[in-house]
Amino acid sequence: MQQERKVATVFGGAGFIGRYVVQRLAAQGYVVRVATRNPAGMRFLTTQGRVGQIVPLQVSVTDAEALARAVSGADVVINLVGILHERRAGDFERVQGQAPGLIADAAAKAGARRMVQVSAIGADANSESLYARSKAQGEAAVMAAFPTATILRPSVVFGPEDQFFNRFASMAQMLPFMPVVSGDSRFQPVYVADVADAVMAALEQDQAQGTTYELGGPRVMTMREVLRFILETTHRRRRMVEMPMGLMRFQARILEKLPNPALTSDQLLLLAKDNVASASMPGLAALGIAPKSVESVVPAYLRRFRPGGGRRDLATA
Repeated sequence: MQQERKVATVFGGAGFIGRYVVQRLAAQGYVVRVATRNPAGMRFLTTQGRVGQIVPLQVSVTDAEALARAVSGADVVINLVGILHERRAGDFERVQGQAPGLIADAAAKAGARRMVQVSAIGADANSESLYARSKAQGEAAVMAAFPTATILRPSVVFGPEDQFFNRFASMAQMLPFMPVVSGDSRFQPVYVADVADAVMAALEQDQAQGTTYELGGPRVMTMREVLRFILETTHRRRRMVEMPMGLMRFQARILEKLPNPALTSDQLLLLAKDNVASASMPGLAALGIAPKSVESVVPAYLRRFRPGGGRRDLATA
């Protein structure tokens, strides 16, 4: 008896979280369509499944016709698309505010069984941050078009390819001191594989339909604690220097003019706010997932930032 063909369309599937989600979908027997602006950049994903199981599609998330083709016949639709800064004014609204609604509308019209929208803790229609406002706008648009969709809001996501622990470890390697910005702000880092497992659970669990989850790891850390952990893990002795916010705003205004800025004014607004899962909202435990800790995962991939690239540690192990 031939097994029923299952199809999943993943927007942003070639990104940090996406590669873990695609791997899990392929393992569950889905034919996975990976909708991306740059199909050539996702060739590495095709090895995660059988020949022809993972299919790249060149799609703009603001093109309604292309979206309709991408989700045609899909059982499940997952949107992971997100940006950390704008290349052009209005990108946050287009990519994170409007596009999720277009994707949800296309998924509903195509008869998709489930949809998952990955948003972020801190999504707030009243926030000063354009990023946070656009995330809230995207959530509202998804629920209006696909009321049984599941919204997942992770805190800062960590893993071998992350732009959080890796970035600060690189700074510790290069700079004679460790700059501290908004050192008292709290984060609840969550492992990328746990977020991917949450996506899979949301696709299968009935109680996840129409529900919003906030995803955090087992430990809440201040920014200062994050930086201290990185210094200890990478065996770097650096003085931690509190940076005046006025100076950081000035630097951000300059840096944000670059094509790939290390810091923007909008990111400073986000850094000043806590990024912790609400106790009043369901989280990983409600999806049956026991989160992995920073301490159990991060040291292995930050080893390369140690003096000598960590080779001394391996030699003495």
